[in-house]
Amino acid sequence: MEYSIVTVLLLIFSFIYFRIAGHYNITDAPNQRSAHSVVTVRGGGVLYPFAYILFILYELWFGTALIQNYLILGTGMMMLCTVSFMDDVKQLSSKIRLVFQFLSVIPLLYFLGVFQVISLWWLPVVLILIIGILNAFNFMDGINGISGLYSLVTLGTLLYINQYVVSFADTDFIVYPALASIVFLFFNFRKKAKCFMGDVGSMGIAFWIVVLIGLLMMKTGELKWILLLTVYGVETVVTIMERIRLRENIMEAHCKHLYQLLVNKFHMPHLSVSTLYAGLQLVISILIIQVQISDYLLIPAVIITAAALYVLLKYNLKKRIANDHLRNSA
Repeated sequence: MEYSIVTVLLLIFSFIYFRIAGHYNITDAPNQRSAHSVVTVRGGGVLYPFAYILFILYELWFGTALIQNYLILGTGMMMLCTVSFMDDVKQLSSKIRLVFQFLSVIPLLYFLGVFQVISLWWLPVVLILIIGILNAFNFMDGINGISGLYSLVTLGTLLYINQYVVSFADTDFIVYPALASIVFLFFNFRKKAKCFMGDVGSMGIAFWIVVLIGLLMMKTGELKWILLLTVYGVETVVTIMERIRLRENIMEAHCKHLYQLLVNKFHMPHLSVSTLYAGLQLVISILIIQVQISDYLLIPAVIITAAALYVLLKYNLKKRIANDHLRNSA
């Protein structure tokens, strides 16, 4: 009953937001870098901070000893989502975004208890890693369904782990963002999406997933759970390295991701590419759960294999495009 009510509230909130976004012109118009052809509502991922508010209200109503920690964590999420939504409405400078991203991560680390278990020297590494993950979700959110479906697969995997492998979080804390993803996908997983996630959504769900993976790591003492983000992580890092090699500004928008290549050059349907990405992550996640070997062997093995396959596929696709261009020019 609880989840049905939450789903209905998320749907109602979505329709209200669509009206507001339409009135204030919070929309995306097609351009030469975009993979859509019609004006679409931006910032539909505002569902995630709203889902967090619903979670807090539910916990307050029924009472929990951990509510203070969730409220502290919420200050970080709301700070991040607010500045991200402002960026959706009117583009902010990258420096302002990074400052608020940094500030929002501090309550996250406090919630996880990271300050008590790592030395001061490792703190910058953890901060950079988390901010990198947040931005990776933002970079990857470029076609219909991709981030909503990828997030749902990751949350589903975390829910399975919580239920059948090791209990590391309140079940509702996993289900609420999953419900928000389902509602968002109802409007986004379409040939012509009604809304896009926007920075507010990609940052919001990334923040929530980072918290959950952090809780799992703290509970098990295993670092392998970072591999639940392998597909997004590998594509983001390899693409950044490619852009650095080409001496491009990595903070500027571009069309060099593999998913953009598949959609823009090979004309694969958005939903097929999104399903492919989520499916690949699901396979990797199942492997991570099933294989019981040292983190120091598993993590590099998965990352190196995934990166090698990614580079090989992208190289062959680009070579094919170049050959087609030469034939057409002849």
